[in-house]
Amino acid sequence: MTDTRGHKPPYESYGAEQSQPTAQPYHPPQAYPSPGGGAPGGQQGPQPGLTGASAPQVGGAATTTAVRRPRTGARTTPRTRKARLRVAKADPWSVMKVSFLLSIALGVCTVVASAVLWMVMDAMGVFSTVGGTISEATGSNESNGFDLQSFLSLPRVLIFTSVIAVIDVVLATALATLGAFIYNLSAGFVGGVELTLAEDE
Repeated sequence: MTDTRGHKPPYESYGAEQSQPTAQPYHPPQAYPSPGGGAPGGQQGPQPGLTGASAPQVGGAATTTAVRRPRTGARTTPRTRKARLRVAKADPWSVMKVSFLLSIALGVCTVVASAVLWMVMDAMGVFSTVGGTISEATGSNESNGFDLQSFLSLPRVLIFTSVIAVIDVVLATALATLGAFIYNLSAGFVGGVELTLAEDE
């Protein structure tokens, strides 16, 4: 009995006849051609301006990176930020402290201004001239009349001005604190005072 199925290749030669595929590096497809005409497969030489560590290496070749150039002649205009705020409540305690300090400063300025004004008027001879006229008008044979210069002396002027400054401190502090309470009551009905703040850059 003969075998009619033909000649079979030996097992040793069957595996050797198959060709081994050569390993090729994988190159992803590019949608657009590389600028300047690069090598096929997306490889190209090192770009100018990208040397050393700035040029990334993949498989021994430099990859294409987009270089962003700064715009020339661009105008930068300053922007103004605005914020709209609303004063909803004023703290009466802080208002009282601030008004007290401001009224004390105003009282000191009043005393100093009165002293300077009195010295200037005395140097100009206003008190002696006006005092002589008043003493002649109010004088008689028995008395010399009203002495304005002794009545408006510097100690009396400073004492009178100091009393007015103290009264001003008390009244200004009380009125400012009362005004804070009234503002808080009115802000609960109408919402308070709106302010628009702007900041220049």
